[in-house]
Amino acid sequence: MEKLNKFTKIFKKIYYQVFIENFKEKLNYNFPLNYYRWDLIEYLIKKNNYSDYLEIGCDQDQLFSKVKIKNKTGVDPSNGGNVRKTSDDFFKDNKDKFDIVFIDGLHIYDQVKRDILNSVDCLKENGIILVHDCMPDNMSKQAVPRYRMIWNGDVWKAIVDLRQKEDLEIFTCSIDQGIGIIKKNKNSSILKIEKSINKLKFEDYYNNYKEYLRVISLEKFKKMF
Repeated sequence: MEKLNKFTKIFKKIYYQVFIENFKEKLNYNFPLNYYRWDLIEYLIKKNNYSDYLEIGCDQDQLFSKVKIKNKTGVDPSNGGNVRKTSDDFFKDNKDKFDIVFIDGLHIYDQVKRDILNSVDCLKENGIILVHDCMPDNMSKQAVPRYRMIWNGDVWKAIVDLRQKEDLEIFTCSIDQGIGIIKKNKNSSILKIEKSINKLKFEDYYNNYKEYLRVISLEKFKKMF
């Protein structure tokens, strides 16, 4: 995880608020207590009898160490997992297919989008992709360049962008900072937005996130998947 000194944080904060956006409103999601990404993954593995797991971005193995499955691959350029590469380098050489992919790497729109599309290409039939940190609750948590430690990044923009594709079915489950849910199916609700992705601001997200992300509850997720 990138380390930020005090001067860097102050400089990036001022830069963002002066030149990009300065929006004060906050969201309150009320995510379920005591149900986290590892619980969702365990549910999917058991329900679908999955055997092959890929994790992009392992940090200190907070998640990777908890996943119980026959075969698991964890990719991180610095820490954790069992493959010491960037995700781009991993996907360039990868020949394996996976039942479930969890993406929690660099939380910047263009990288997240690339990780998702690369994951789609190595997904087994009936496989699923999960994307962490899709639901920031305030502007600073999604600011790029980053200027605070607790940070979702602009992962949400990758979900918004790909929800406009015809061949990906995408939802976002309202748990644990927001978990994107992606299947290789026909899009039953194509998102139509007037702005281009690079012009979207947190204020747009604040006013439209339920539509943008196609947010569903944990209970609805379990009925659908």
